[in-house]
This record gives sequence, C-alpha cells and structure tokens, in this order.
Amino acid sequence: MEVAGAEAGDVIEVSITALRTIGWGWNSFPLGVGALPHDFAEPYLHYFTFDDARTTAEFAHGITLSMAPFLGVVAAEPAGEQPVSAIVSGGYGGNLVLRDLGVGSHLFLPVAKPGGRVWIVDVHALQGDGVVDQTAIETAAEGLDIRYDLHKQVPLRGPLGETGQGWIVIGFAGSLDDALVACLRELIGWLSAAAGITGPEAYALASMAVSFRVTQYANQTGSAYTSVPPKAVHAVIPKSVFPADIRDRVARWLRPDPAAQ
Repeated sequence: MEVAGAEAGDVIEVSITALRTIGWGWNSFPLGVGALPHDFAEPYLHYFTFDDARTTAEFAHGITLSMAPFLGVVAAEPAGEQPVSAIVSGGYGGNLVLRDLGVGSHLFLPVAKPGGRVWIVDVHALQGDGVVDQTAIETAAEGLDIRYDLHKQVPLRGPLGETGQGWIVIGFAGSLDDALVACLRELIGWLSAAAGITGPEAYALASMAVSFRVTQYANQTGSAYTSVPPKAVHAVIPKSVFPADIRDRVARWLRPDPAAQ
C-alpha cells in the first residue's frame, strides 16, 4: 500500500486497531531450522482449532493457550533496487515477529522511498519471545483494521514500536551478542534525541530499567530458504519511569505538529 506524500526522511505510523483471526492455525518446524536445527529426526506439525471467541487454543496434554494475535511482517519498502525476501528484517521493518504488535500497538517505520509502499502479512495467534522453533501459531485474519499516519521529517533510523506501557527498539545482527549491542546503541541514540537525556544517562537507564528480550533466534541455514534472516533483540523501555514532560516530549518527537514545521 502506498502512502500519499511519503518521502525519504518521513515516518509512517502503523496502528493496529482491530484483528480477529480465522478459526484455526498451526505450528511446525521442518528439519534444519530454529534454535535446534539438528536435534530432531523428524519434522513436526500441529494443527489448532480456536474457540469461537478467538481467545484460546488447545494444545497437547490438556494445555490451554491464551491467544494474543499480532502481525509478524510489517515493512516499508527498503532502499535500493534489489528484491528483499519477506523472511528477513532490518531498519525498514520486515519479518519482525515482535509479539507486541497486537491491537492497540503502533509501529513507526522510516521511509526510504517516495510513497513508502507498506506491506503487511503473516498473522500469528500466539508467540513467545524468541520464536525458537521458527514458527508461532501461524494463522490468518478474517478481520483486520489498520490506520496509517504520515509524520514528516522524523529522524528515526529503524523500526520503533509503541504500546500503552512502553516504547520498543529493535537491533538486528548475525548473532544475538551483536544484536543486543546494536539494540542498545539504537536505544541510546534514540532516547538521547527523543527524550533529551545524555548518552551516558541513557546507557545507565538501560541497565537499570530496560528489559532486553530475544525477538527471534532466526536460523534457516539448513533449509530450502535462500535468505538467512538476522537474529533480533528488542528493548522494552517503560514509560512509567519518565515524568509527564519527558513522555510528552517523546510523543512530540514521534508525531510532530505539522503546523510547527
């Protein structure tokens, strides 16, 4: 979907306002993928039937899972002319598999090309941080409402999530160690710019109050895929630790008043 008026340097805010899945889903791992690509001799597949309210999924041995649907892939067209696989992710978004992107969430994506050209796929009914076998409860949507807002000239370098409780910064790399470092550096740079605190203060705050979580342990080198997705770590920054004036400053940084530009 093209966003009218979007130009390089702008930000598209993607807000999920409603999401209802279809009545079934599945989890699987083929051989050669996930955090344990060689530990199992046979591929795995399990189908789920959801309740009518789309709130629970029954697993094996009487285990009941509470559904928390979200969008796995949300992206704005990246820079360059080469095709980009839908299973990879980066500064443009992509296959984020960030389970926080459910109803009520917002994802800010930097625009690299005129029009932005946002694409959205990959509905998940439930997923834990890390998505270690490479799939969530995969499903589809029978109802989905999304709002798109264009914010002009916001110097955001990568995808940034927002929920009612916090802001979420993501780092990508070939290893979890490097992904954490990338995430931390992105957090320090963003908090310094948006909240007006110094780099050393942001580094210290990250150690005291921010949770760093494994977004995905992507590993598809033993599969038929030709693109290897990066590993990702995300940082959850709690809004509650900031006074109202800093929260307001961050809100204005993300959503600047057009009249003030």
